[in-house]
Amino acid sequence: MFFLFPFIFFPSILCEFGSLFFRRAMSYSAAGFGKPGSGKRRIRELLTQSDNRFCADCGAPDPKWASANIGVFICLKCCGVHRSLGTHISKVLSVTLDEWSDEEVDSMIEIGGNDSANSIYEAFLPDGFFKPGPDATHDQRLRFIRSKYEHQEFLKPSLRITSVKAPSTKSSSSYLSSSLSKKFMDSFRTNPSSQQPQLEGMVEFIGLLKVTLKKGTNLAVRDMMTSDPYVKLTLGQQTVQSTVKKSNLNPVWNEELMLSVPHDYGSVKLQVFDYDTFSADDIMGEAGIDIQPLITSAMAFGDPEMFGDMQIGKWLKSHDNALIEDSIINISDGKVKQEVHIKLQNVESGELELEVEWLSLES
Repeated sequence: MFFLFPFIFFPSILCEFGSLFFRRAMSYSAAGFGKPGSGKRRIRELLTQSDNRFCADCGAPDPKWASANIGVFICLKCCGVHRSLGTHISKVLSVTLDEWSDEEVDSMIEIGGNDSANSIYEAFLPDGFFKPGPDATHDQRLRFIRSKYEHQEFLKPSLRITSVKAPSTKSSSSYLSSSLSKKFMDSFRTNPSSQQPQLEGMVEFIGLLKVTLKKGTNLAVRDMMTSDPYVKLTLGQQTVQSTVKKSNLNPVWNEELMLSVPHDYGSVKLQVFDYDTFSADDIMGEAGIDIQPLITSAMAFGDPEMFGDMQIGKWLKSHDNALIEDSIINISDGKVKQEVHIKLQNVESGELELEVEWLSLES
């Protein structure tokens, strides 16, 4: 595959990036990585490559996250910093939990993995400079990752291009559907009016929520005799959505949804909708999920792997929330989890059961 780089007026960039990616693309095509198949399977195959078995930024073993546009595999703690940079710099996806488009998978394969990307992004690390290690603090990771990808301090000077502020949702979608080489190069967009990076929209995250949507019971009818329900979760500016369950008032999802948690987090807004093909989707109820008890309990105990299975907190049922019963927070198998059973509000009927797990990004 040949690459058409958008910055044709930077011949040095075209030469270095183009030749590197061309060689990598040819070798991976010969190895069979470029052949059609399951996106997750192809990503897992790439992850078995020796350089991809360690985080590209701190060297922690067994990374399970990736920056699809930069082309590196990263650990959970570095993943939180990447998310805070914005998707215009780093588009973070889970190797196991997220759905990957063919374009995102192809981009990772063509870039070639951690060694290939680091040969560009870390080409000019200063003498005596030490990258953060697996036990680095959050602040150490933040400084290094921003220097490496946002400010491009370790690139050859002739390759450095000032990035711009995060694009709108519409332009972000357009960006993700662009050519593979353009996806990578968009990490270095130019702003002719300024030589300083734009920090607008920067959000620092403290952790992740893994919400397992289990099932719904006695959901409201919005079509003739049934509904096609799906669930939408919103936290701040983030929204994630479940799959649609056709003609089912008692759907079983068992589906995992991920949300990043900023420092100034609020409640998670949960909404259930009936999917309609030719008209606006109908609301089937809503509820708020207070995540403060979960996070406060988790932070009070620190590393949950140091403890056996035990109850560490509780979100109490009251007339001010949608809980059907008290929501217990436990440490189970080294993980902080909370079972939540809610009655949907502003609707004639409907209940949801879900599990919320806290994944800390703090060291």
